[in-house]
Amino acid sequence: MEAEKIYWKVEGITCANCALSINRALEKEGLSNISVNAITGEVSFDTLDANGVVAKAQKRVESLGYGVSDGLVKTTGEKKAPVLSKYMLRFWITLPFTAILMLHMIPALHLHWLMNPWTQFGLALPVYIVGMSFFGKSAWRSIRSGIPNMDVLITFGATAAFAYSCWGLSQPNTADYLFFETAASIITIVLLGNYLEDYSIAKTQKTIRELTKEHVVMANMIAYDSHGHENVFQMESNALKVGDLLLIRTGEQVPADCKILSGEAEVSESLLTGESLPVLKKQGEIIVGGSIVANGNLKAYVTATGNDTVKSSIVAMMKKAQTEKPPVQQLADRISAIFIPLVLGIALLTFLINHFGFDFSFRESLLRSVAVLVIACPCAMGLATPAAIAVGLGRAAKSGILFTDVKRMELFRDVKRMVFDKTGTLTTGKFQISNFKFQIEEDFFKKIVFSLEKFSGHPIAKSITQAWKRKDVMRLDKVEEIKGLGMRATDREGNLFFIGSAQGVEVEVPAGHNLYVTQNGALIGWIDIADEIRPEAKAVIDFCKSKGIETVILSGDTEAKCNLVAEALGIDKVVAEQSPGEKLQKLEQWTSEMPTVMVGDGINDAPALAKATISVSLSEASQLAIQSASVVLTSGGLSNLPKAMLLGKHAYGTVKSNLFWAFSYNIVAIPIAAMGYLHPTIAALFMGGSDVVLALNSLWLGVRKLK
Repeated sequence: MEAEKIYWKVEGITCANCALSINRALEKEGLSNISVNAITGEVSFDTLDANGVVAKAQKRVESLGYGVSDGLVKTTGEKKAPVLSKYMLRFWITLPFTAILMLHMIPALHLHWLMNPWTQFGLALPVYIVGMSFFGKSAWRSIRSGIPNMDVLITFGATAAFAYSCWGLSQPNTADYLFFETAASIITIVLLGNYLEDYSIAKTQKTIRELTKEHVVMANMIAYDSHGHENVFQMESNALKVGDLLLIRTGEQVPADCKILSGEAEVSESLLTGESLPVLKKQGEIIVGGSIVANGNLKAYVTATGNDTVKSSIVAMMKKAQTEKPPVQQLADRISAIFIPLVLGIALLTFLINHFGFDFSFRESLLRSVAVLVIACPCAMGLATPAAIAVGLGRAAKSGILFTDVKRMELFRDVKRMVFDKTGTLTTGKFQISNFKFQIEEDFFKKIVFSLEKFSGHPIAKSITQAWKRKDVMRLDKVEEIKGLGMRATDREGNLFFIGSAQGVEVEVPAGHNLYVTQNGALIGWIDIADEIRPEAKAVIDFCKSKGIETVILSGDTEAKCNLVAEALGIDKVVAEQSPGEKLQKLEQWTSEMPTVMVGDGINDAPALAKATISVSLSEASQLAIQSASVVLTSGGLSNLPKAMLLGKHAYGTVKSNLFWAFSYNIVAIPIAAMGYLHPTIAALFMGGSDVVLALNSLWLGVRKLK
């Protein structure tokens, strides 16, 4: 029985500990392949029993205080955040009470009525109730889940200050026991800090939100009546089905992924590729849902809708990438899991050592203990990686770069060798038949070639079928693509045909040609193909050289043709006439020697791509090559490869600096609080600011100059 993939949108996730709590809850229900995005709140998992187990898992997660909705939430437009968010609303409720309480700390004001202990109690009580309705509930649920979150620290700190002050109301010298303003200020400042943190993190999701917005547009659907007359009527794009025939005019948005039946137009795909200039699309080509027809009219039929569209697959890969954690984050995750109990222990030791070891007063020792609780910040460690990755992925998507494997992003900093396939990668993949020779009737020769090559996805095959396009094709019983060699097929009379490289031909053939055609093992002709070098390829090779990266061509094409390309671009090394198996062996050897990037686009490149340290594919590549790639360049050919490398390097640098900040902050701040140099109110300010600093550092990745 095949496992079913379930998607949830979970509300109430505020930090990495929340994600850990949900993950553990789902594991207890026996679910597998669990993925929890701490930033977006999106959760996915596999299950074999979608009816019983999923319902129990949902109840378990909801019992922890989170809201669960089925499916990935989609919006029809930009949804504005309310002026008063859940944090901001509570902040504005608590602020007036806290501000008045803080006035008694200004001696020059001489507000005698505010010195009354019961007045202070009356002002602090609403703040404490509002705070505990949020932090207290969250803390209790997290304790029940077995993974305490940072709200436990806030709850303990504020409750200790408030309870001690309440006990002081019954003591003779009441003023010595009161710090209601401390309890109130902790709650109010943390609410403000949480709001600022949420706001900052939300900024990192801007590009993802733009992609995930589902714009419902009106589509012009074509239908024919019983007399064959064409009728055009409008329907909403979310009601379209595969096979529906559409009319798309100048200025209109493509309502779904379509294939052009007739007409040609300039189409802007900037939302998905980052390419600002429109691209000319002709008959037989795919146009992506969400793109805009800038100039021209098209008739096209729908090829994919909903989750099957190109846009949806890109979004799915981006979201999957967001949930992945580079190796550098693993230490932070292990520490985060034990951080809260550790801080509670440090706070208790702070009180005991200060009060009994150094003979400080109960009040002073408690203040220091509360400061330790309040200043500790596990969220910074938990969000260090996801915040930076979210910004990096967003900027990459805007630039036409799709990272499918975040774990390899950080490896770009160590790359020493860049390996390129030739055909379709360093060259445009737009070929022309420069020469051909045949030993049978010419039309029959072309018919054989077209009938075989129309089953291949190789760029050379596509160019040949475009040049020799015909309707009368041979009826073939069996067609087989031999990776790296060519196409083989048998007709109904039992004749065996082959078209491909010299390595796939069993008889002796004249050297120096691209493709050889045989019938029943006998040579019946050959074809020469002319290819053009990508205009951006030279700049990419020059960039690699400036970074001290060795460049290599690894191709199945002839050595002569590979040498011509290498000479034109200044490539260091050529390894030609390689089968897919030989490519794989070379990549295994090179990757074991030094970090190696492989850039390819064909079916024969897929095994080698999978073995490289980092694999890069172009958007026009075969689906198998894209699935094997760590990075997909969705526009501009190779031109975005340097930016992808720099983004990977800088994203890793941002993660490192975030983690350095998170660890340094806690290592320095906790001892300072324990020694009494920070009042709990100031500690709360520092704690709230810690996450904001981290978020701002991540946002800087989105605008900084890459070099």
